[in-house]
Amino acid sequence: MKNKLVSVAKILNFHGIKGEAKVGYSKQNYNFIQTLESAYINYNGEYIPVTVLSVKFNNKCAIMKFKEINSIDELMEYKGCALYVEESLLKESLEEDEFLASDLVGMEIFADGKKLAVVVGLSSNGGTDLLAVKTASDKISYVPFVRDICKEIDFASNKIIIENLEGLIEE
Repeated sequence: MKNKLVSVAKILNFHGIKGEAKVGYSKQNYNFIQTLESAYINYNGEYIPVTVLSVKFNNKCAIMKFKEINSIDELMEYKGCALYVEESLLKESLEEDEFLASDLVGMEIFADGKKLAVVVGLSSNGGTDLLAVKTASDKISYVPFVRDICKEIDFASNKIIIENLEGLIEE
């Protein structure tokens, strides 16, 4: 498989007896999940292509029916597995000022014209996304990914300019 795959949801459980799946997804993916036509199930490291026949929503998850899965027994094999799509497909669905969080990894963090660190990962504390950044001395700090701190994202020059608050990044 030549295209990069990105996880967009997770099979949580069965719904009914005909192989429908309860699928968990992040709320910002609602519109994308609603229009999904195909995906890959990551099953023991193998990516199994599936065709999405229908998507419905309840207040907690999406209810999806896949052409290739027609019973509870067939679906239960995939319980807990992540659903993936090609990154290019996900990027096509983004608005003009949106991007994938994974695009931030490798970007350099600057404040007051000085390079402070490089983004090495992302996480969330439940309410706020956090950039895991690594300094030249290999110290890891977590920078809240909010407008008040991350002032500018410049993909062309691979820079994120931040408001460096006292003690935010340990050098």
